[in-house]
Amino acid sequence: MSTNSSAATAVSMSDTHPVSARNLTLRLGGDGDAGTQILRGIDLDVPKGQTLALLGPSGSGKSSLMAVLSGLERASGGELMVAGQNFATLSEDELALARRGRIGIVLQAFHLLPTMTATENVATPMELDNVADAWPRAEAELEAVGLGHRLTHYPTQLSGGEQQRVAIARATASRPDLIFADEPTGNLDQTTGESIIEMLFARRAETGATLILITHDPELAKRCDRIVTLGDGVIVSDTMSAKAAA
Repeated sequence: MSTNSSAATAVSMSDTHPVSARNLTLRLGGDGDAGTQILRGIDLDVPKGQTLALLGPSGSGKSSLMAVLSGLERASGGELMVAGQNFATLSEDELALARRGRIGIVLQAFHLLPTMTATENVATPMELDNVADAWPRAEAELEAVGLGHRLTHYPTQLSGGEQQRVAIARATASRPDLIFADEPTGNLDQTTGESIIEMLFARRAETGATLILITHDPELAKRCDRIVTLGDGVIVSDTMSAKAAA
């Protein structure tokens, strides 16, 4: 009975906190003096459905933290539960499998495959996950981000803003529990960037996903429920935004 109770508790915690990290560390370039300590003991719980902004100067560890939380990088130490999976104990191949269908990622660089159309860029990851309706769902996601007229276009035939819309469609098409966005407007002009942010928040709201957004813009951060500021690999402040309080 106690074993079943513990299992139920673990499932409950993963349901309420898609991200839970304890004393998370990351060292790159070797051990001891040969390596560089990037993350220095991060404790972080992110409740289901929350929008969280990661702020901090360059070199503070924002992108490294996102890479570890999203499974793109393995932590050097600590405990990390993400979307019900123990990321701290998984190999790189296992992390790649754990991301599928659970985590959507939008980066500053669009990372679209140049030899694939917009539809193919969105549908192919879902096909790898054996999603039966990958193609109609990809088309529907592209319609939702205003690219119904660009389904057969290749990345070189799309503007920067259109390419980022494809990236958002790709990140949200599988209805992931978690969406990570690392400076998603960094390569766009202000007007286009604002429209991309509106679209990202709208798609997140429609799916109910948890969103972790890296930004250097304090005004954009205020749109999130919570603002976590990093400095030199540690959390220096963690506050609820005025939006959440309202």
